[in-house]
Amino acid sequence: MIYTQGARATSVWYIQRGRVKLSVLSSGGREAIVAMLGPGDFFGEGCLAGQARRMSTATALEDTSALRIGRQSMMQTLHREAALSDRFIAYILARNIRIEEDLVDQLFNSGEKRLARVLLLLARFGPDEGGARLMPKVSQQTLAEMVGTTRSRVNVFMNKFRKLGLIEYTTGRRGLKINSSLITVVLHD
Repeated sequence: MIYTQGARATSVWYIQRGRVKLSVLSSGGREAIVAMLGPGDFFGEGCLAGQARRMSTATALEDTSALRIGRQSMMQTLHREAALSDRFIAYILARNIRIEEDLVDQLFNSGEKRLARVLLLLARFGPDEGGARLMPKVSQQTLAEMVGTTRSRVNVFMNKFRKLGLIEYTTGRRGLKINSSLITVVLHD
């Protein structure tokens, strides 16, 4: 656990290696995964905009190294270092676009399309990339929480994707092989 929902927001974090899950717990005890982050990602930046309490819980999913940067230090560095400031702003804008895309996806797409998109994002496919990529090992329950459906529906979709050759299960702890052809599920109406 890096920080918990409701804790004081006093710093920004930068992931050097590993993976971090951001999740929110409702008053009824239901968890929703907000983001899965990896090396090069920032999180906890709400403190820079005056957020006094954490809106989510940040949890390391594997051996992770993350740099903690105090709010004041981050503000001073952003004012002094133009290159870091430009990179940080670009990251925040890209993340904002991703959040808007996630909202549209949740509102208008089927569970199958949402799962395909999540798998592509977790494998870090870019718009112009082809081939196949290994996605870190993630449970079907976690995928269900990210997609907003049940684990059994995720299982049905994963079996369908596997039979179509869009994904391949690997042996051991290596993860899941995601083929770029999975994008056809997202694009198909």
